[in-house]
Amino acid sequence: MAQGKQTPRQKMINLMYLVFIAMLAMTIDQEIIRSYNDTNQTLTDTRILVEKKNDDIFEKTLEAKAANTPDTYTKPLQDYKGLKERANDLVAFIEGLKTTLKQEAEYVDGIDVGDNFAALNNTEPSSKMFFNGADENNPSKSSADLKAKMASLQSYISQTFGSNSDMAHVVNRAKTTLATEFPKGQTIKNKNWIQYKFYGQPLIAALSNLEVIQSEARNLQSDALMTMLQEKVDADIKFDAYQAIVSAPTSVVLGENVQAKVAIGNYSSNVPGLSMPGLTMSNGQGVANLSTGALGQKQFSGNISFTDVNGKVITLPYSHTYNVVAGSKEVAFESGALLSADKMQVLYRGLPNPISGSILGADNSQTSLSASGASVSKTGGGTWVVTPGGGATSTLTISGRGPKGESISKAFTFRIKNVPPPVGLIQGKSVVSMPASSIPNQKVSADMPDFDFPVSFTVNSFMFKVPGRAAMQVSGNSMSSVAALTKNLRSGDIAYVFNINATATGLGGQTLKQIPPVVINVQ
Repeated sequence: MAQGKQTPRQKMINLMYLVFIAMLAMTIDQEIIRSYNDTNQTLTDTRILVEKKNDDIFEKTLEAKAANTPDTYTKPLQDYKGLKERANDLVAFIEGLKTTLKQEAEYVDGIDVGDNFAALNNTEPSSKMFFNGADENNPSKSSADLKAKMASLQSYISQTFGSNSDMAHVVNRAKTTLATEFPKGQTIKNKNWIQYKFYGQPLIAALSNLEVIQSEARNLQSDALMTMLQEKVDADIKFDAYQAIVSAPTSVVLGENVQAKVAIGNYSSNVPGLSMPGLTMSNGQGVANLSTGALGQKQFSGNISFTDVNGKVITLPYSHTYNVVAGSKEVAFESGALLSADKMQVLYRGLPNPISGSILGADNSQTSLSASGASVSKTGGGTWVVTPGGGATSTLTISGRGPKGESISKAFTFRIKNVPPPVGLIQGKSVVSMPASSIPNQKVSADMPDFDFPVSFTVNSFMFKVPGRAAMQVSGNSMSSVAALTKNLRSGDIAYVFNINATATGLGGQTLKQIPPVVINVQ
């Protein structure tokens, strides 16, 4: 600023300059809150998926096994129900806390983060909920109840599964993730656990801290369920609820040598007392040559028996029906043609999607494929590569001649999707925790998780932001140049890597969508 008396015009320019700086800082902070909010939503979505998996798959499987093998599975099922009851209590209690926090902060569901910025950045609701009169040294009943419910779940896991070596990883995880106090004699920024997690925390941070606890409760359920199911595999070899399995073709050609195989479901190569009359036994399987000397429908059947662990002889009948036909020209058409995507149910725009197709009874080497709005190149007998362009769908038409010389053509509709957006990563994660001194040693990368195509990324540049300092532009993928910005970081601070610019290899020159930022929690 110039010294001496300023003119009104100069004062106005200085004021506009200050307003501009404030608006720029607010925009950056808003984007950080948006990223934090997106991360919190991802945690919530993942927890809901785990809840569904626990209830609809693992628990129902455990219940079915308990019904079929009560001696083996009744006790694990009872133990799990006790675990689920306490986990449900903790998750529901936290959900109530989250609802109250949002109401106190005047957070409105369903609107943009920018409109909720003041609510998400509000530190008062968390301090008032967990501390009487917002006094940092006077924890509230909500704090005590939260810690009690976490301790109840952790105690139940330790008491119920502590003597089971197969469940040791579940017990250890519970002790770590459900701890409500730091190790003896330790604090972070001179704060205990409840102070560090919730005092003076913005709404979005408090919601995320609570969501992490809910997610860990559900993951403990999942870990326990999978271990309960896995550790009983040996006990299942009682074969008291199984049937014989026949593996053989349903249609065979006149005069050809065709075999059928018979085995027990979950079969063992060493079943006591195994007997398969009329079959040649090898490695727990019975093998026989099917009769193909005459045309028509044939029956392959018999009985197998074995001795279970209780010494009881179990006999299981098996039966298989097959047809003997007069060669490839007599193969019956059921649907006329088959077509399937090798890797997915859709085609990805701009990428060479492998496609396999066939016409029943026809020579695959003579079939052809066309696709609307896409290029097609043949890679082998019945295999092609389809590269779609614009549009939402593509009609793939397979054509050829059937076993009787007739022309066959059938169309299939495939959806066209854009490739998924990449995500920014440090140490393979989008949210990481590390000491400030470790940050300059890191490298920023990008990836497309769970994407089946061979795609790699080269990070060209990014922005790095720490509290109270302007964002820094960094070239390349190394964070070594941000060392100066990290020297004054303290435990509990949050740094961000955003505006990640990367070049993809394997996407056919497609323009990448904006890569989400990486959140660094300073320890």
